[in-house]
Amino acid sequence: MKIAIIGYGKMGRTIEKIAIKENIEIVCIVDKEMQEGDLSKADVSINFCVPSAAVKNILKSFDYKVPVVCGTTGWLDNFDLVKNYCEKKETAFIYSSNFSFGVNIFFKINQYLASLMNKYDSPFKISIEEIHHKEKLDSPSGTAISLEKDIIDKNNSFKNWTENKRSKNISMISKRENKKIGVHSVSYESEFDRIKIQHEAFSRDAFAIGSIVAAKWIKNKKGIFKMDDILDF
Repeated sequence: MKIAIIGYGKMGRTIEKIAIKENIEIVCIVDKEMQEGDLSKADVSINFCVPSAAVKNILKSFDYKVPVVCGTTGWLDNFDLVKNYCEKKETAFIYSSNFSFGVNIFFKINQYLASLMNKYDSPFKISIEEIHHKEKLDSPSGTAISLEKDIIDKNNSFKNWTENKRSKNISMISKRENKKIGVHSVSYESEFDRIKIQHEAFSRDAFAIGSIVAAKWIKNKKGIFKMDDILDF
């Protein structure tokens, strides 16, 4: 398989490392104003660029009919534009706020817990906490937003998130600390007890491996996909 790496920061370099181990050919690297290689020769492009450049880079791949695996967050206001352009160019697209297999299992646990709590007139308040390295551009993280949306979808008691811890909505807490790859926790707390689920990433390799698995899966496909399609949840 031949891939293009869009965004050559820490994630892009981690993808490059994993790709080399798996004997995957890297035919193009794009970062800021730099491009090495030929994007049109890629079977799939893997996009972890900055949010402000995400849509432009996704559409450029579509122009060459190159399917896109996108892990960049913070651009979803333009999702319909990307979806429509993908369909127009008859290629494929998969977006995930997190490509780690562990996180996607965590998403399912979060959905199940939210569904269980929806059956009762619960005294519990929900909070989501995410901790990342100080260089992370978006806040809250895309993964935290996915957790919040899944809770709202499964639990009728909550409509939105807020930074106000005393609110009846979902409380969102974002922290930036050195050397933290990513920690996400969801807590249901009452006056008497607390239920807490948590995922912690120790390495960016989990995200890189997941994105490469997604790239292998989406090659030669057409359509809009999610990690659920790959993992067969």
